[in-house]
Amino acid sequence: MHIRDLTQFLAELSENNNRAWFVMNKPRYDILRAEFLELVTKLIADIAKFDPAVAACNPKKALFRINRDMRFSHDKSPYKTTFSAAITASGMKKPSQGGGPMYYFHIDAKGALLMAAGEYMPPSDRLRAIRQQVIADASGFGKLIKNKKLIETYGGLEEESRLSRPPKGFDADVPHLEFVKLKNFIVVKETSIAKKIPADLGKELALVFKDALPLVTWLRQVK
Repeated sequence: MHIRDLTQFLAELSENNNRAWFVMNKPRYDILRAEFLELVTKLIADIAKFDPAVAACNPKKALFRINRDMRFSHDKSPYKTTFSAAITASGMKKPSQGGGPMYYFHIDAKGALLMAAGEYMPPSDRLRAIRQQVIADASGFGKLIKNKKLIETYGGLEEESRLSRPPKGFDADVPHLEFVKLKNFIVVKETSIAKKIPADLGKELALVFKDALPLVTWLRQVK
């Protein structure tokens, strides 16, 4: 994956986010997307070494489209300015489709690399099931949030999306109340590859995602 070519393309796209520019530069995009697909294909194989459940994930379906959904957005820019992918055992990316826990990453125009794992904005019924499992498996969840590698790599679960009060139907004295209040059950790590590009980006991503396996495994147990 030629990271500098990718970030240069995304930077130019950020300044020329319109269909005419994109059509003119479509050959560049096609080459970069093919390289990104190769990266994701290898990444799936690397993750499958420690999480066999994702082995059948279709790399083409793991990639997000560059076209933005503008139907409900005030921003009418037609294209995203990141290359991104989500790897799941189900092969589905969207929470509404029952995608389940995923390994997600994206690269932006400045060379910022964001890596995340878990479930982001799960549907209300799924979120309720996760919250109930936090309570039912209080001991197991307690071990999860204290997992050494999870904390060292990600700093623990992302807690910005927390409700101020207990969610409807949950008492204030339930175990792990502060986590029951969460809307997302994810871990996030951000870094930059603008100046120092990893020799093997796929391998580096897999190493980071491996430390999120306890969270992914725990979420898969939620029914």
